Amino acid sequence: MIHFNVPPFTGKELEYMKEAIDNHKICGDGPFTKKCDAWLEDRFKVQKVLLTTSGSTALDMAALLCGIKPGDEVILPSFTFSSTANAFVLSGATLVFVDIRPDTMNIDETKIEAAITDKTKVICPVHYAGVACEMDSIMDIARRYNLMVVEDAAQGVMSTYKGRALGTIGDFGCFSFHETKNYSMGEGGAILINNPEYIDKAEILREKGTNRAQFFRGEIAKYNWIDFGGSYLQSDLNAAYLWAQLEMADEINENRLSTWKSYYEAFKLLEKKGIITLPTVPDGCVHNAHMFYIKCKDLEERQKFIEFMKSRDVLCVFHYVPLHSAPAGEKFGRFDGIDEHTTADSDRLVRLPLYYNIDKNDLQKVISGVLDFFKLRNKRSI
Repeated sequence: MIHFNVPPFTGKELEYMKEAIDNHKICGDGPFTKKCDAWLEDRFKVQKVLLTTSGSTALDMAALLCGIKPGDEVILPSFTFSSTANAFVLSGATLVFVDIRPDTMNIDETKIEAAITDKTKVICPVHYAGVACEMDSIMDIARRYNLMVVEDAAQGVMSTYKGRALGTIGDFGCFSFHETKNYSMGEGGAILINNPEYIDKAEILREKGTNRAQFFRGEIAKYNWIDFGGSYLQSDLNAAYLWAQLEMADEINENRLSTWKSYYEAFKLLEKKGIITLPTVPDGCVHNAHMFYIKCKDLEERQKFIEFMKSRDVLCVFHYVPLHSAPAGEKFGRFDGIDEHTTADSDRLVRLPLYYNIDKNDLQKVISGVLDFFKLRNKRSI
């Protein structure tokens, strides 16, 4: 069976995890956590990066740092994971969903302004598949309406928009290092703080409301409970696992891009004939090959495709069910405008296996399966 995902493993993870154990430092903010934070800050030119227990808790921290209160509104796409919404719901916000662009599956920046009310506090763009949202337009709207921007860049590590790393453009950015992501520590994430005014507050929030981080840097004589907070620190064991991959970040990135390009080249004739739709990467965007998807004709064809590929021992999966149609989405939010693309395109989208060091024979088996399915469906040579 060709799995949809295999978590990345470079070979040094166990060595580094043993080193953390031997150093008797496996809790948060140990040596490997600091190495990862520093690498991310340097590589992506970020004011401050803090590893967190997940991409979800990174978003939770961002919502709290934005000062979201009950009654506030947050604009976001419906085509995203529940974590994007939960972060703001937990702070009491009302969710305002807007439609997506069918080319990138990202929030349609032209629909955001119409959704703004006097209660709007935050715009949360989600960089789907590691392809950037139209951030110039989004940041312009945010500045004009005095709104904060939280980038959900869970899928965007190593991707850029006009030369800037995803997650570094808004007020806050959030990464995920879940096992399904390009770089993993099993469960984990990071919050990127792009405004230095929020660094101290973020450290206090992350350290159970204390100024413990300042104490360990020798900036204060003792630490105290300063404000509300939680325990968002990632274990140094997990950070050790991640560090092995950050050391090879470019190699992993190039490997995934090679697979992505192989798929694209193999299927571009299908798109040219109007049989499927392939991903679009707009000018000025550099993606990280987080995923490769195709869009079938409709929901029925997608389900038949998934079943056919499974019969070939290839696991392919659909992705998000739009949040505004979910029970919690109906409870905590509303859809602004017309759902022209969100539901229709989510019904068509299916993801192919893509992971670091996928076996070349397995890759060809996936490609052959896709071509055979659509050849049979369309009863003509492709």
